[in-house]
Formats: sequence, C-alpha cells, structure tokens
Amino acid sequence: MAYIETLSPGQAEGDLKKVYDALEKSRGKIAEVHKIQSLNPSALAAHMELYMTLMFGKSPLKRYQREMLGVVVSAANGCDYCINHHEEALLAYWKDADKTRLLHTDRSRLDLEKTDTLLCDLAEKLTLNHHQSYEQDISGLQQAGLQDRAILDAVQIIAYFNFVNRMVLGLGVEFSEEEKKGYMY
Repeated sequence: MAYIETLSPGQAEGDLKKVYDALEKSRGKIAEVHKIQSLNPSALAAHMELYMTLMFGKSPLKRYQREMLGVVVSAANGCDYCINHHEEALLAYWKDADKTRLLHTDRSRLDLEKTDTLLCDLAEKLTLNHHQSYEQDISGLQQAGLQDRAILDAVQIIAYFNFVNRMVLGLGVEFSEEEKKGYMY
C-alpha cells in the first residue's frame, strides 16, 4: 500500500483524467507508478513524456537494450516493482523467462553480446558507484562500436530508472500480479 494518497482512474478529473486517458490509450492501462504521481498531474505528464522518449523514441539502442538497462538498474536498487514491470517488458523481446530472470539474479551466467554486457556493467556501476569516473566504461562502449548518441541514451535511461526506483521505493509503490500483464510494449 502506498504511503501517500493516490487517485484511481475512477476518481480522476480535469488534467489528471486527461493524463490517465492518454496513458490507457498508449500503454493499455494505468500502473501503480502512475497513480503514485496522481496528486501532481503536470509532473506525471512530464514524466511520461520523458519515459516515452527514452524507452520508445528514436534511438540507436534497441528496445530490448532499453528494457535490459531498466532491469539491471532496478535490480541494483532492489526495486522489485520496476524489476517485475521491466522484466515482463523484456520478456516480450527475449521470449525466454529464464534468461530474463538471470539478468537480475545472476547475470554472469548469461551469454550476452559484448555490447550488452558492457551496457549492463555501466548500468550497475553508475547506479552503485556514483563517486567515480566512468571514462573507461564509456571508452569500452565506443571501442565495442557503440556511437556516442547510443551511449548518451543509455546513460539517460540509467539515470531515469534511478529516479523512478527512488520514487517507487520512497513512496511505497507495490507490485501486484494484476499489474503484471496488459501493457502495450
């Protein structure tokens, strides 16, 4: 149960109703992470614009890579809510529940492409070790053939998931099985 008041779609009026209606149309349903922001519809709308740009907008990163980064960051932060959501989204691309689960439980057992391994390593390092230089990590990604735009997008996604994880953990957002399915990826 969330630590603060949230408004359900049935309670939404005005700007919040518009945001909720747009979310239902584009995402298929309203998630708890949306409801936790219901008291500030403008921030929720801005948040969703950023999310849609980073996760679905034009990028040299593939969609599965974006979801993969979300799972790795969420695992590093211990955010089960976001792990569950983005593991489910990643499953839509990988089609392998065991592989998807290993991403956040024992990544060393996965046979990922070099670029994906480097992206996952950067996501974990940037999440856990915020007081160090990442120059070698970025250089490694460049040497592996990743363009600077892809690296920028990866770092923005990593930062985004750290923001959302902290909001979810800080405000007590919980995941339910009902929430697991029904989203449009």
